[in-house]
Amino acid sequence: MLDIDYIREHADQVQRAAEHKNFDIDVDRLLELDERRRTLIHESETIRERRNEIADAIPQASDEERPDLIEEGRDLKEEVAEVESELKDIQEEYRELMLAVPSVPLDEVPVGDDEPDNEVVRTYGEPPDFDFEPRDHEELGELLDIIDKERAIKFAGSRAYLLKGAGAMLEQAVCRLAMDMLVDDGFEPVSGPVIVNESALKGSGWFPYGREDSYHIERDDKWLVGTSEVTLVSTRADEIIDRDELPITMAAESSCFRREAGSAGADTRGVYRVHQFKKVEQVIIAEDDAEASRELHRRLLGNAEDLMQALELPHRVAIACTGETGQGQVLKNEIETWMPSRDNYCETHSCSSLYDFQARRSNIRFRGDDGDTRYCYTLNNTMVASPRILIPLIENNQNADGSISIPDALQPYMYGKEVIEP
Repeated sequence: MLDIDYIREHADQVQRAAEHKNFDIDVDRLLELDERRRTLIHESETIRERRNEIADAIPQASDEERPDLIEEGRDLKEEVAEVESELKDIQEEYRELMLAVPSVPLDEVPVGDDEPDNEVVRTYGEPPDFDFEPRDHEELGELLDIIDKERAIKFAGSRAYLLKGAGAMLEQAVCRLAMDMLVDDGFEPVSGPVIVNESALKGSGWFPYGREDSYHIERDDKWLVGTSEVTLVSTRADEIIDRDELPITMAAESSCFRREAGSAGADTRGVYRVHQFKKVEQVIIAEDDAEASRELHRRLLGNAEDLMQALELPHRVAIACTGETGQGQVLKNEIETWMPSRDNYCETHSCSSLYDFQARRSNIRFRGDDGDTRYCYTLNNTMVASPRILIPLIENNQNADGSISIPDALQPYMYGKEVIEP
């Protein structure tokens, strides 16, 4: 959520940012509601002030004055009811529009519609040059008996999968390595709820736009999270944090759930796009300092890059264009990893700076040295997401006989196993 004062002062910039991010927002309508809202608040306060004056005056009024005062009090009661009824409707529409307004991206973010418009800033490693016909991860998974989609779909439906044996071990290994690296960097590990109230999804910025992609447990009116970012940000909702405690660095490993609405028929082969997955997420809550936030952004991104280099996976880092930048993000870097079966670099990580967007929605503040409270800044980045990370791990490390070589960094987590063999 943006500060309404900022929107008033930068209306054209906010409208332009929404268009560049492909959000259909009417800033002029929002400002009309804001003006009417403030007018009605003033009218309500004025009427209530007069009613209080009348209430105080009636006991001291003469017999001749009292009926007129009582009549005026009745009229004011009806008048304030009408004003506040309109104010309630205005407030509801105003609130919904405020929740829908996207952040303004930083100047360095390239304007564009989708992934081809992202700006690549650096590349690590080279795609493998196989001297045999490479298999994709689904074929390798079946050959090695480590991925079983057929049995999973039998009882769980489309986009379900099973990881078995060395496949399950490989997922656990990469997540454990990721978490160990974060703990070494001072991140506090957190294990928290994946079933949350709607307020957590609104506060973290996943609603309103992510509602169709989220699973709703209707009987309890709860929601399954699509990332533990929701959980980690929400831990500090409605709190005032001591400045000495900042920055707060947290990491969580959790199951995540997304309906993948709008992707029917797309990416059905393999495990690139699934409904349930596992993720290790990094989140930082910091003070409202743009320069310090940039350093923390580099830290989050660097952690993920260190992991990818430890896994020896060819990848590149890009600045996401405006059309690929989410509602709350002012800057997003993507790590795109080479996937032979797709003959392309594909997104595996998303590193985001959101400034005070989430903190305003979640009411996360800190107390400055002057004693005043200000909204915090938040940042997040995927450290690793599985099974998507298994695609490049399996495909880039395959051998002619269908076996998979395990990167050195993962071997201690695989009980010394060096190769997954047919």
